[in-house]
Amino acid sequence: MTTQHTASAAPVTRSAGTVHPLRLTWLHLRFQFLETVRIPIAVLGNMIFPALAMFFFVVPQTEVSQNPLFATSAVAGLAFFAVCSASLFTYGLGVAEDRQLPFDPFVRSLPAGPGPRMAARVLNGAIFALFGLVPLILIAWLFTAAAVTLPQLLAGVGVILAASVPFVLLGMAVGYSLSAKAALPVVQVVLFPLAFAGGLFLPPMLFPDWLEGVSRFVPTRAGRDLLVDALTGAPAYPGAWLVLIGWTAVFAALAAWAYRRDEGRRFR
Repeated sequence: MTTQHTASAAPVTRSAGTVHPLRLTWLHLRFQFLETVRIPIAVLGNMIFPALAMFFFVVPQTEVSQNPLFATSAVAGLAFFAVCSASLFTYGLGVAEDRQLPFDPFVRSLPAGPGPRMAARVLNGAIFALFGLVPLILIAWLFTAAAVTLPQLLAGVGVILAASVPFVLLGMAVGYSLSAKAALPVVQVVLFPLAFAGGLFLPPMLFPDWLEGVSRFVPTRAGRDLLVDALTGAPAYPGAWLVLIGWTAVFAALAAWAYRRDEGRRFR
């Protein structure tokens, strides 16, 4: 006697609602923010260096610190350095460290896609970049003649966030291309030459002619001059926005290539 079991495979439908991308972005942002603040040195490190540079190298020079234009320009340069540093280290080193964790491939393979997580990374970096400006602004307010109006301050915040985008993308490109041990020295090698060439430590007006010409094609110089323009009204050099947009496009393509390359090598 032969018994044949026929299984009728009826399709199972689930009425689970689709989670909105903004909610997914918020969840990733909250997770990344809490993950960062649980390591206080990761937050304090980005806040201390620009503030110390301001206190030791700008405040004692009365011809700079007591001149409203020079003092505000110095604050702008160091503020932009803080944002560039936070962007490169947060994404360059942070992404490289995340890639070494076994949880990272699982998260990247979820059906939500890379969009919410990437957006949360950008927002998280912007938050801690703004945190890094707080002690710098306090020192400038207490010990220098730097002064801006509220509209200038708001314009400066908008410019500094916009100008940080290419460095966020560059950090992602480094993070998705290299291991954590390799990413740290690469970020340092990239950050400090860009900072010096962009006039973040020494005003471009003191550069020799050849360096002043070259620096106009560097994203740090473009971001620095646009920020000084927003805060003081001193006009940025012609083409600064074009330089910044051009480097943003280049670094965006590089970050996308690094992400896809890493995805193809580690999982499909």
